[in-house]
Amino acid sequence: MTETLAAPRTDREALPVELVDDAGRAIGACPVSRAHRPPGLLHRAFSVLLFDGTGRVLLQRRAAVKTRFPLLWANTCCGHPAPGESVVDAAAVRLDQELGLTADLVEAGVFRYHAEDHGSGRVEHEWDHVVIGTLDGGQPRPDPTEVADFAWVQPDALRMRLCDDPRSYSPWLGQVLDIADEAYHRVEG
Repeated sequence: MTETLAAPRTDREALPVELVDDAGRAIGACPVSRAHRPPGLLHRAFSVLLFDGTGRVLLQRRAAVKTRFPLLWANTCCGHPAPGESVVDAAAVRLDQELGLTADLVEAGVFRYHAEDHGSGRVEHEWDHVVIGTLDGGQPRPDPTEVADFAWVQPDALRMRLCDDPRSYSPWLGQVLDIADEAYHRVEG
């Protein structure tokens, strides 16, 4: 009998991220772990938010093993493109890795934020590209090392939850939702 060995897991903290200047222009690279050490280095990231046919958004609760903001509710998935990699291409790969989903994705906008995770001591300082798509079918098949739970939520209900209980949500989610929802309504309008 032949045993099949599982592919080794990638150490995501060792992967390179693209450092950017205040205008979002590439200026170098460093490992993920270095970019997230205080005070944080400004780097390129993406946040995907998927919609369904009724306009709900797909949220994930980040797994407990996440190195930054574990167990908080966040957008569908997040990540970092490799230096020089297309944001949309990187987002499509990450969407499949985290949730086993595919969708046609488009960039909706960009914003910059800085947030400290007091629990881990790590920092997010990101030039964040918001990427949206519509899920026309298929069910999320979350990787439990990435995603603890998922839920479909109406954007207005999510806004109320963000106001009522902000500590249960990632610090970037509100800005992602605003950019994504505006772009979705422009396209679907």
